[in-house]
Amino acid sequence: MRALIQRVTEAAVRTEGETVGEIGPGLMILVCAMAGDTDAQAEKLAARIARMRIFPDEAGKMNLALLDTGCAALVVSQFTLAADTSRGNRPGFSAAAPPAEGERLYERFAAALAAQGVEVATGRFGADMKVALTNDGPVTIWIEA
Repeated sequence: MRALIQRVTEAAVRTEGETVGEIGPGLMILVCAMAGDTDAQAEKLAARIARMRIFPDEAGKMNLALLDTGCAALVVSQFTLAADTSRGNRPGFSAAAPPAEGERLYERFAAALAAQGVEVATGRFGADMKVALTNDGPVTIWIEA
């Protein structure tokens, strides 16, 4: 699985004019299940993100994890993280998991993150979503499991 995580002061996702997920301070997590990914990878990725020390401590050093801060996570499915841009001008997405498997692993990832003790809000899988966020830092990290 792949994820792009952004430390945010706030984030929200809307679809069809309705806010379906929003958080205050925490992480905006764009996540993509790749073909062949497993439940174990979804759980490993969730555990790594929950413990990644990218929040500032009292001295301003990135030394605290999501779990240390009590901040929340907004998890949004993002199949375009599977983009293959090695040829031509149109990215290919054949490396992404098929939609049914991608949705199952996306939900597994969100549930695994919540099981770590993180407050989790989500987008709506497969929907045309509008994401708004205020990046904090900015801190943006690409991670795979």
